[in-house]
Amino acid sequence: MKKPLNNIKVLDLTHMLSGPYGGMILADLGCEVIKIEPPIRGEGTRRLLENDPNYSLNGMGAYFYTLNRNKKSVAIDLKSAQGLEIFYKLVTKADVVLSNFSAGVTKKLKIDFEHLKKINPRIVTCTVSGFGESGPNFQRPAFDQIAQALGGGMSITGLSALEPMRAGIPIGDLGGGMFAVMGIQAAIINRADSGVGQNVDISMLDCQISMLNYMATMQTMSGIVPEPIGNSHFVHMPYNSFLTKDFPIVIAAVGDQFWPRLLKIFKNPELQDPIYETAFERQKDKDKLESIIQKELLKENSDYWLKKLENESVPCARVNNLEQAIHDEQAQYRNMLVDVPHPEGGSAKIPGNPIKLSSVVDEEFLAPPLLGEHTKEVLEKWLGFSEEELIKLDEEQIIEMKK
Repeated sequence: MKKPLNNIKVLDLTHMLSGPYGGMILADLGCEVIKIEPPIRGEGTRRLLENDPNYSLNGMGAYFYTLNRNKKSVAIDLKSAQGLEIFYKLVTKADVVLSNFSAGVTKKLKIDFEHLKKINPRIVTCTVSGFGESGPNFQRPAFDQIAQALGGGMSITGLSALEPMRAGIPIGDLGGGMFAVMGIQAAIINRADSGVGQNVDISMLDCQISMLNYMATMQTMSGIVPEPIGNSHFVHMPYNSFLTKDFPIVIAAVGDQFWPRLLKIFKNPELQDPIYETAFERQKDKDKLESIIQKELLKENSDYWLKKLENESVPCARVNNLEQAIHDEQAQYRNMLVDVPHPEGGSAKIPGNPIKLSSVVDEEFLAPPLLGEHTKEVLEKWLGFSEEELIKLDEEQIIEMKK
């Protein structure tokens, strides 16, 4: 069964994490994603962890291995006149050009939307950057933690306002990649009506502000600046992480209907006071009540308590470490840990595609490419280059073909 975006051709100029993650999602959804890389060394993450004995396979590090499955690699020197001309020819056949260079780089290289729409009026370009392509500070450099810090999320994460904490996963980068995919698909749908492409301008900071969601609205309504409260909640109670004899667990009692069920498990007389029937009253004595629950939980292991909580239909979970998370039976059933081959042998298990479509029965994940592995294939198939022309371009280092 064909994937839904199998007719869409994407030129992926991205590097590091935010852009490649967006390109990975597009490839997972069926796009033919051509990773355009500079000859000799390739894209930056190609070398990252390449020789680490724990985090690489056959000279390919975990970053590149994960982010570039299902993609093809074409190595072209875009800084040369001939290389740029080849890229322009590819643009005439493409639907999307995705990049995440620093502000101003696409314009400097003459591969921005204004240049490319003259070559292909239907082209959709997407730029992912720290601050977008406009505004007083758009040219500032940014990485994941910069976006997390400026976006406000760090200020409400952790235990204390004096010790801000970034999210454990790079949501600044990943958020940019996810919103890029949404924007690209919207532009492609719009093109079906308008007949022309457009530029999708994604700011990592914008994405972080968007994900503040209702918390930002609460601040504008009240004027109150929230501070971090760890794993607890400002409305629901108990809603927190707790220690047991072995692994920590979370209890997420969202709504008062769960409190009577919890009282069947935790029979301490202080908890039984009728005044605590509402979360509003429980919040007033949150520290005391959670301390009582915590003391009880330390008496047994996590499985014991999770079984009791699940029997009463109280939302709960073990706090999985990464190994436990990726091997969770629910995640395994939904194919969220997939075996992806290396082009030179062997394979590695990496996270699968969370977008499950009823039309896609058998998911397939192809190997991340070697540098220039598909240069010959793409330039022959897309542009009709002869073998002699390609050999000459390779000798002149305008392109690089996998030998």
